[in-house]
Amino acid sequence: MVRMKKAGVSFWLCHFLLMALVIAVLLPGKKQTEEPTALFGAMLLMEVFYIVHICRFPGKRDSASDILSILWALMLVWELLVSKLDLMHPVLVPALENIFHVFTTDYAEIGAGVLSSMELLFAGTAAAICAGTLLGLICGWNRRLREVFYPIANVLAPIPSIVFAPYVIAIMPSFRSASMVVIFLGIFWPAFLKTIISVESIDRNIIDSAKTLELSGASMVFEVLLPYSVPGIVKGLKVTMTSAVMMLTFAEMMGSTTGMGYYIVNYNTYGNYTKVLAGIIVVGVVVTILSVLITLLQKKSIKWRNY
Repeated sequence: MVRMKKAGVSFWLCHFLLMALVIAVLLPGKKQTEEPTALFGAMLLMEVFYIVHICRFPGKRDSASDILSILWALMLVWELLVSKLDLMHPVLVPALENIFHVFTTDYAEIGAGVLSSMELLFAGTAAAICAGTLLGLICGWNRRLREVFYPIANVLAPIPSIVFAPYVIAIMPSFRSASMVVIFLGIFWPAFLKTIISVESIDRNIIDSAKTLELSGASMVFEVLLPYSVPGIVKGLKVTMTSAVMMLTFAEMMGSTTGMGYYIVNYNTYGNYTKVLAGIIVVGVVVTILSVLITLLQKKSIKWRNY
């Protein structure tokens, strides 16, 4: 009974703040803003996602309500200080109505940028994971190779690939190839190192059983070591993808002509912080969607793990 009471309070507080925000947006203010249609549309999508989430996961109703309450409260304060009272910097802190209105005017440019970024992201990440895993399995199984390459990987893996970005961009024939190399370097070495460690930690009984079957080196790698390592690879995809998005966005900020990072840095150059904030929101939404998709993949592919 107490738990239900607390859940009810969180739920109604969340919607009280939502109604307060709606009223604040509708009331006239000191600052001239765009029509709030896009803002209301975004709020509606957030509310629908929230309702669906708490219906599917009733046990997470409190946390979901608290998160959305904080978001509504921040947006309410922003709306009051910027649009209604006009107390903030007119350029650096744009109105919410103006920020979300960008999605109705720049949707084609934003959509093309997201598609361009996703092409690079998936290509670079897939190549790095495949290469890092395969070579890691081989080096992990071969003692001599492990003793040579493990120390190298141990040094290079912690170094952010964005450190190499200026040099890579300078030597590669095109920006897209440079961006892919930056993503590849950032994912490859951690994947390579993690796979070697995974092979070293495998149960010796599994190895001994496989040896009794007189498997060849290739069969040992692909039929024993690879299946053993797959759960760890899938489990780490969320962190891997988040890191890849960070590296991609940074690389795009250094010389691209398209992509999510380019959109942000391009309008930052012109001091259009309304579109800069809109671009930041897009990156946040994309990362969230990728995280949700990876979580679904983890649950479907490794059902015996609890995420």
